[in-house]
Amino acid sequence: MDKFTTLTGIAAPMPLVNIDTDMIIPKQFLKTIKRSGLGVNLFDEMRYDREGAEIPGFVLNKPAYRDAQILIAGDNFGCGSSREHAPWALLDFGIRCVISTSFADIFFNNCFKNGILPVVLPQDAIDALMEDAERGANARVTIDLETQSVTASDGTQYHFDVDPFRKHCLMNGLDDIGLTMEKAPAIDSYEAGMAQARPWI
Repeated sequence: MDKFTTLTGIAAPMPLVNIDTDMIIPKQFLKTIKRSGLGVNLFDEMRYDREGAEIPGFVLNKPAYRDAQILIAGDNFGCGSSREHAPWALLDFGIRCVISTSFADIFFNNCFKNGILPVVLPQDAIDALMEDAERGANARVTIDLETQSVTASDGTQYHFDVDPFRKHCLMNGLDDIGLTMEKAPAIDSYEAGMAQARPWI
């Protein structure tokens, strides 16, 4: 997966609370096991009407937010079922960071495994960032994972906590497979030893 070190981008405000995984990617799009191609259906039922036309009032359909890479979201983001397609859809759309006061545990873990940084900040910080994001494309937010900081367009900085191991994985672009491949020399050495010790296997 792609490394996450620093990100400066447009932040889209989504103040709804309890945005669940079915809202993020509805169940009819879960047939695929590919991580790509789901971005077009991100927030499908909020983005499109029954005829498939875009709903102009939805935030990601507005010109200022079509290239958003950051979501400022309401409390308990990613609740509901444990579908990994939710972070896949966000990432395929271009979202690399979601900032909220809290996340559902499984969604939170799935974000790290797919190259998305979920940032937890207190309500007053979310309120300020939400107001900043509502200014549109001119309000760009910077997330620095090394310093664990979020910087608003006016320079105000907010510190966030992140597990050191998860931070290491994101900064080095390591998913579960990548972590395993870091141990490739030890695995190869073990297999070579086993081939000598038990050649009949």
